[in-house]
Amino acid sequence: MGYSSDSSSPLHVQLADYIRDKVYSQEWPEGTKLPSEHEFMNEFGYSRGTVQKGIQILVNEGLITKVKGKGSFVIKPNIEHLTGNSLLSFAESLRMQGIDFSTEVIGSEVIPADKTCSQRLGIPLNAPVYYLRRVRSTSDGPLLYMESRINMLTCPGIDKFDYADKTLFSAIEEVSGKKLGYAKVRYGARIAGKMLGKLLNCDETAPVLNIDQICYLEDNSSTEWGNIWLPANKYVLVSVLQRA
Repeated sequence: MGYSSDSSSPLHVQLADYIRDKVYSQEWPEGTKLPSEHEFMNEFGYSRGTVQKGIQILVNEGLITKVKGKGSFVIKPNIEHLTGNSLLSFAESLRMQGIDFSTEVIGSEVIPADKTCSQRLGIPLNAPVYYLRRVRSTSDGPLLYMESRINMLTCPGIDKFDYADKTLFSAIEEVSGKKLGYAKVRYGARIAGKMLGKLLNCDETAPVLNIDQICYLEDNSSTEWGNIWLPANKYVLVSVLQRA
């Protein structure tokens, strides 16, 4: 008798639901090897094609990885980013963990601030903004996609650097002559979609984490509105919290 979370669902969807429930409940924690296709077939009476389709759903979601000759495993994110009281760039975080990475600039231009950008950065409409897009990768492939809109009123000359080598935070402090002070950050879960799926080399239905942040200099002036997109199966955000 097969597992049935919803008897009206196709069998491969029911199997995906079953595996997902095991993972989310921590019964099958990160790094767990899944039963083999034959074991699923024998336990539930499913065909091989049904089992393969069910597992593929979770591969596309970024929850499971298939290792040739070894089987299927619950993905274990191997990169952490510390959040909380520290304003730490992703480049700084990766270097602290000893992870080699490269940065590809996929677009950069000076644009006039539209209504949304004007509101988010607190600058006049049509004020100059440097719009920068980057993909950061390791030897395992794309790791994150970053869109940055930088206030050129506080950061004149921010468009003069090669951001394949220069980190944005260091450039901001250099051209502004001030230290970064703090950021207001919002987190949200999203589905990758076609564009992000291509940039991050993941399925367009895979979950990604969006970090929307406004960074301010030490004098409280706005400097950057950033949108960062992280594949959910590669990154873990870590916070150290103290009870008030």
